[in-house]
Amino acid sequence: MKLMIASDIHGSALYCEKMLNACDREGAERLLLLGDILYHGPRNDLPEGYAPKQVISMLNPRKGEILCVRGNCDTEVDQMVLEFPIMADYCFLELMAESTTGQGRAAGVEDAQTGQCMQMLHVFATHGHIYHPHHMPPMKNGDILLNGHTHIPACEEILDMDGNRYWYLNPGSVSIPKEGSAHSYMIYENGEFIWKNLEGEEYMTWKTESRF
Repeated sequence: MKLMIASDIHGSALYCEKMLNACDREGAERLLLLGDILYHGPRNDLPEGYAPKQVISMLNPRKGEILCVRGNCDTEVDQMVLEFPIMADYCFLELMAESTTGQGRAAGVEDAQTGQCMQMLHVFATHGHIYHPHHMPPMKNGDILLNGHTHIPACEEILDMDGNRYWYLNPGSVSIPKEGSAHSYMIYENGEFIWKNLEGEEYMTWKTESRF
């Protein structure tokens, strides 16, 4: 499955349109939004092209392809006008990827048609205001924590006191990037996470085989 991951639209119709154009260009099967969809929030300046009603009209027709978690700026009022669920604090994804290391076969995961060894990636996706690298959710060794919220792209390894290793990924912000980062999104496909700006230019890649 080709998955597009984006966060922090904050009511910008300008950047929402660019995000959706990128989604079409990528041919993504699903769009995962990591929260903060309509409201700009009291700590942010108004993003360029701020028009929440237009964002609503652009997203609702795609409700069948959107997965979403709640951001700290998302409320019940927003849910009343959006036709896809936005109020879950997290979602848990199981993503399959080809394995060249034998890890998939060791775990008993094999593609029934091709016989290809597969590895299962477990992803805890949440906005980042509740669970984040400094307040981790319950996770198993090797799991991936996927956040928005900071508006800063990230790809980091996390070690805990018990010797477990996790990975923290963040796509950055669609409309209000911080610390000189790009207006950006991520693509996941076949074990690879790719960070791109809204023009589709790749600037960072992480291959999940590097977990082992």
